[in-house]
Amino acid sequence: MNKADLIEAVAKAVCTKKEAAAAVDAMIEAIKDALKKGEAVTLVGFGTFKVVERKARTGRNPRTGEAIKIPKKKVPVFRPGSELKKAVK
Repeated sequence: MNKADLIEAVAKAVCTKKEAAAAVDAMIEAIKDALKKGEAVTLVGFGTFKVVERKARTGRNPRTGEAIKIPKKKVPVFRPGSELKKAVK
């Protein structure tokens, strides 16, 4: 399922396709804004989006085998909730 499929599914359930697209876009923007602020977004029964910081580390260039430094960075992660895990089984 891609974004267009999700919009279509929401439209079938509650409203027009245009309103569903606006709702899906608003939800995605709200999640992105919260993550930019460093806040976690918890959707009960679905899961949690949060930002974690990866530590700086040493890696290897696969072509040359040369050691390179990989800087620390923040990355978004999603942790599924128990109800979502049960639904997928």
